[in-house]
Amino acid sequence: MSKPQRVSTCIWFDDKAEDAATFYASLFPNSRIVEVNRYGPGQRMPEGLAMLVRFELEGVAFSALNGGPMFPLSEAVSLVVSCETQAELDRIWNALVADGGAESMCGWCKDRFGLSWQIIPAQISAWMSSRDAAAQGRMWEKLMGMRKIDIAALEAAFNG
Repeated sequence: MSKPQRVSTCIWFDDKAEDAATFYASLFPNSRIVEVNRYGPGQRMPEGLAMLVRFELEGVAFSALNGGPMFPLSEAVSLVVSCETQAELDRIWNALVADGGAESMCGWCKDRFGLSWQIIPAQISAWMSSRDAAAQGRMWEKLMGMRKIDIAALEAAFNG
């Protein structure tokens, strides 16, 4: 039996925590809703609304809290998804920006709930840490002009 994850992320939502967690779990294999705790009578949010949703994305534990509008999501925190293929990157990106999400620059986007994501190619770390400054520079220049990342275009720029 594996040891439980001791540190996890809790994401504050106004009132869409359960919808968001269900959507996120649908995007990734080995993901699921673990538990939903609901507000009861006389509590600060409507009775029956999810208070805390515990969920896993590819085995990583998260919580989504419906706490009201006091703390809106911002780009100060984002979830990073490393994609092996362009098809995987396209599928996740397109799902996140659909239905009210928004594209940003360099592989960043926001989903319809306001959470920021970075959808990046798995090989970007190798390109960013390359000792070939010219190759790295070409890759960065190409990346700065992209919204959704085109892996082949970045690789071509890196390789010159």
